[in-house]
Amino acid sequence: MRATVIHAAHDIRVEEVPDATVQQPTDVVLRVLRACICGSDLWAYRGESARQPGQRIGHEFLGVVEEAGSEVAGFSAGDLVVAPFVWSDGTCAYCAEGLTTSCPRGGFWGSVGSDGGQGEAVRVPFADGTLVKLPAAAASDDRLLTALLALSDVLGTGHHAALGAGVKPGSTVAVVGDGAVGLCGVMAAKRLGAERIIALGRHRTRTDIARAFGATDVVAERGEAALAAVRELTRGEGTHGVIEAVGTEQSMRTAIDIVRDGGSVGYVGVPHGSGTGIDLDAMFDRNITLRGGVAPVRTYIPELLPDVLDGTIDPSPVFDLSVGLDGVPGGYKAMDERTALKVLIKP
Repeated sequence: MRATVIHAAHDIRVEEVPDATVQQPTDVVLRVLRACICGSDLWAYRGESARQPGQRIGHEFLGVVEEAGSEVAGFSAGDLVVAPFVWSDGTCAYCAEGLTTSCPRGGFWGSVGSDGGQGEAVRVPFADGTLVKLPAAAASDDRLLTALLALSDVLGTGHHAALGAGVKPGSTVAVVGDGAVGLCGVMAAKRLGAERIIALGRHRTRTDIARAFGATDVVAERGEAALAAVRELTRGEGTHGVIEAVGTEQSMRTAIDIVRDGGSVGYVGVPHGSGTGIDLDAMFDRNITLRGGVAPVRTYIPELLPDVLDGTIDPSPVFDLSVGLDGVPGGYKAMDERTALKVLIKP
């Protein structure tokens, strides 16, 4: 089969690799219908996150079950399913608590020895604990299928950030980061009842999507100017919550600066370049809560799925460029150069 592999910084290739096969009785083999490139994939692409030459890449996908192992109870050939970006056994204590990303037998797609999502097929370990079934009719609805793909990562990650930020009806929320996760954070905050949502971003195409998703205000400034702008919009207090969807030291500092005393920062940006840390004294003095991390999206999919299916929320606009497998290297380049927001892959 064909799949995307990474050889070095800026060296993404689509190559012939061994076919995905059932190796354990709890596995399924899934034929990929839709996949995409994540902003976090760019850290490997830029050489800032270590990968072995020839390692698979990609962790967001949905597709059709081709073959199921003998112990798989919930799925059979022909089922349309979505995969969260981490597989999990569904039976351990962490899975029972909803923290599927800490499953001792879990793992990330594209890790050494596993298939990546940016290919023709994927072997899915612990299928019963990992996959979520989708309505078969969605396979013939291109827009809906694209919206459902967001359940594999960015929509659930935005929701995780909104929960970490303590979003509740009537609250005021700021969103730091105008990538796909930040935009889905805007959508999640709106869904959870935020009355005012301030999106920080300076790219008009992206802030237009933020407004469509529910942002009431846009702040294009950065650093001290961003702090001043948010304070002006909030009577000098700051926001009840902040969604941090970038992961740099500067973005975290901005998040802490613009949250009001007693507020919460929900952080989901993959950390990079945060060498000197954050000021715990300031957080202590101002009673600021910091909560977030790797989003257990498998736990959130059943809650978010009905709203995607009935059109209450539609995250599909975050995908602004579509490519086939041969176009994946160019898709990475487009996202790295910020000429694309999020690239959809149709194998």
